[in-house]
Parts: sequence; C-alpha cells; structure tokens
Amino acid sequence: MSDITPAPRRRPLWRLFIMPVLLLIAAAAWSAFWFYSASRVDVVADAWRAREAQSGRIYDCAKRSVAGYPFRLEVRCDGARVSLVSQTAGQAAAQAPITAKLGQILVVAQVYDPKLLIAEFTAPATISDPNNSSSMIVNWRTARSSIVGLPGIPQRISLVFDDPALDRVKGSLQTPLLRAKHIELHGRIAEGSPLDHPVIETVLRVAGGSLQEVHPLLAQPFDAEVDAKLSGLKDFAPKPWPERFRELQAAGGHAEIVQSRIQQGDLIAVAAGTLGLTPEGRLDGELQMTVAGIEQVIPALGLEKMLDEGVPQATLDHVAPGVKTQDVRNLLGALDRAIPGLGNAVKQNVNVAATASINSLGKEAELEGKKARTFPLRFVDGAVFLGPIKVAQVPPLF
Repeated sequence: MSDITPAPRRRPLWRLFIMPVLLLIAAAAWSAFWFYSASRVDVVADAWRAREAQSGRIYDCAKRSVAGYPFRLEVRCDGARVSLVSQTAGQAAAQAPITAKLGQILVVAQVYDPKLLIAEFTAPATISDPNNSSSMIVNWRTARSSIVGLPGIPQRISLVFDDPALDRVKGSLQTPLLRAKHIELHGRIAEGSPLDHPVIETVLRVAGGSLQEVHPLLAQPFDAEVDAKLSGLKDFAPKPWPERFRELQAAGGHAEIVQSRIQQGDLIAVAAGTLGLTPEGRLDGELQMTVAGIEQVIPALGLEKMLDEGVPQATLDHVAPGVKTQDVRNLLGALDRAIPGLGNAVKQNVNVAATASINSLGKEAELEGKKARTFPLRFVDGAVFLGPIKVAQVPPLF
C-alpha cells in the first residue's frame, strides 16, 4: 500500500498585504493631518499678529513658507520686519514707529506638540528710529528662542544669544555699545493665570558682558545673574508696555529682586530687595547689597579725574546732585591759596574719602569667603544712590 501525502494548505494571499495596506492608510492619514496643520499656520499666525498689533508690535514677512514634512512644521519668514509703536515712555503714538529688520526667522514645531515653538534668528538686525539720526546694528553668532503656550498666551519664554554685539551707526561712524559672550532671558507665569493677576518670574544671565555709554562701572566685562518677580499686573490683555507699567503702579505692584549677583574681576556684589514705581513712572525702592571689593567701585566712578579736569555740571549732577561746579572750583582754589598743594592732595584722595564714606554707612560682612560690606542701594525717584553718591539715573517707564 503506497503512502499518500496530502498537499499543504495554502494561506490566503490577502493576509500578506494587511500590514502594507495599514501602513499606507496610516501614512495617508498622517499626511492629511500634516497638510491640514500646515494650512492652519497662516490662520494662527495672522491671529497672533493681530493680537501683537493691539500691543503696538507689528510683525511682517516679505515671504512666508511652510516645510518640515512629515514630522515637523517649519515656518520660514524671509525679510522679517517689526514695527514698535508706543513701547517706551518717550515714544508717542503719533510718532513714526521704531523698526527692526532682519534677514530670516525660522520657527519649528513638532506636529504632535504645536504649542512648543523653537525659533532661530539670522543676523544681522537693523534697528531704525525715524525720530533719531542714528540707527543700531545687532549681530550674534547664534540666537534662538523657545515659547510654550502658543497659539494662546505663552506660559514660558526663553531667549538665548551667543556673542551678541550692539553698535550705534551714525553716518560712516560705528560705535560699540554692547558686547557679551552669552545672554539668556527666561520668563514664566509663576502664580495666577494670564487672565487673572499673573505673577511673572524672570531670570537674566549675562556672561562676559560690557556696556558703553551707560556707566563707567559697566564698561569692563562682567558676569551677572538676576532673578526677579513682577507682581501687580491685572492680566495679559494686549496693550503697550508703558500702559502696562502704569496699570502696575496704580495697583501698587512691584518688582521683587529675589536674588542677584554681579562679578567683575575681584569685585563681587549680591543684592535683594523690592522696587516700585512712582506716579511719574520712576523706580523707587531699596536693595540690600553686599559687596566684596568695594574699593574697586569708587575709582571706576572717575571722581579724581573729574576734579582734575574740571567738573561739567551734568557730570557733577550724576554723582553728587545739588553740588554746583563753581562751588567745587572755589573750594579747591581756596584750599590751594590757604596751603599750596592742598587742593591737589584733596583731588588725589577723593576716592579714599568716598570709599570711607560708603563704608561708614554699612557693616562688615563676608561674601564667598572674602571680606565685604553690606549697605543699602537706594532708588529715589529714578536716581540710584550707592551710599551718598549718585551712580545712575534710570529713565521713567511710562
């Protein structure tokens, strides 16, 4: 009897196509979702631009395009332009707006997380004020930002610049104003909500920064970190910043400097305190400051040089308000007539006297293992006083 082997059963061929068909359907669905999301970019961007315009910030693109298929949305803005209306205390709504132009902005979002936006900016940027004969040029190696919360009101914002540089341009003359190795600015809503009394927490970090034409103390490279909280805002409804600051002052709001640290060579300073606003929009308040190396601050004020060259009244008002130039000249002349050379000795020792005066107001302390002094840094109607010496004047915020 012969063995008979039955033929193997054939599996249906359609099962082999199940996975490819499912993948094809999923790819088609994902593609439809991506193209739908891309089509919504213009709608969302226009709604955001309209909101910003109500706040006095008008954004335009010469050319806008969307790419990044299949997993990202990449919105590229070529020929970007920002017009700022009524964003500072001195800028009236009727004045021509300040404009900033830069070559390109690239905004990237993951399709599955559209509320997180990462942006990169292409240098340089040119800032022009039609009411001023000069303009500004801003350069950087890399510049990027991240925003969480859009297309609604953002919950967190971060800005990071590597090797930023700001120059003033007037005719053929280009003057450096700011240099830094690295700058970071972070902000988030710490308490409340965007529509109900938000409390904003901000952190500013500067590495290797220097500022010209602001104050001699800031002309040499320094590192800084400032952590602050801003309270008193009613909401985040669209409005220019001067109007927002005016609202904050009327509500008794303030900026709390939670902690701050500045280092410049051997000079280290930390400070904390609260600053408010006067009805005229000027800073008013006090910070408790601890400084190691206070003797390095006084020479940077240039008191000796001012006395030696003759003090312009504007400069004297900056460091010793209420004292007249002629009074200083008369005093030094009288000292020289009484005892020849005494006036010159006073000029040479003015820094020692100023240091002693500031030290007398503070008390001994220790900061990061170094001898230090603790004393108040006062803000009086916009003027900043280090002990008895006026070191700066902050312009009004509205």
